Amino acid sequence: MVKYGSSHHYSIKNTDGNETIKAKASNLAVKFKNLLEVAKAISKMTVPRANAYLKNVIAHTECVPFRIFKSGIGKCAQAKQFKTITGRWPDKAVKCVINLLRNAAANCEFYGKDPDDFLIHHIQVNQAPVLTRRTYRAHGRINPYIRHMSHIQVVLKERNK
Repeated sequence: MVKYGSSHHYSIKNTDGNETIKAKASNLAVKFKNLLEVAKAISKMTVPRANAYLKNVIAHTECVPFRIFKSGIGKCAQAKQFKTITGRWPDKAVKCVINLLRNAAANCEFYGKDPDDFLIHHIQVNQAPVLTRRTYRAHGRINPYIRHMSHIQVVLKERNK
């Protein structure tokens, strides 16, 4: 079950209510490591640039640089623009972030502001509790069947003009 914008706390405290817009999604069935790298890639971007970048990642014309969790990640020529050599195109994580930015843009319009005037001031990804099930194997053995979930929150701030 995915919740958008529930009444839980945000990690960033001192935000001016008139200049910031918040959005969050909880219990996303997306790998934490992929979602974290996507979030780091779009941090400090404007909302239109972030949407264009994420659509380019889905189209495989730009990649998401993997800087933290890069063990076993293949090399990618598109990662040179980020001054690294490892990159991927995590479609599921990108689609979740696109939906979150769409929600944040709707929040902007609700308050009568233009989403194009905002940049991503803060974005945070957390691991959610894992869902554990059991799978039954041959010879009477039982193994865990684990699903890893993630939480993500974003704070948009109005650009200075």
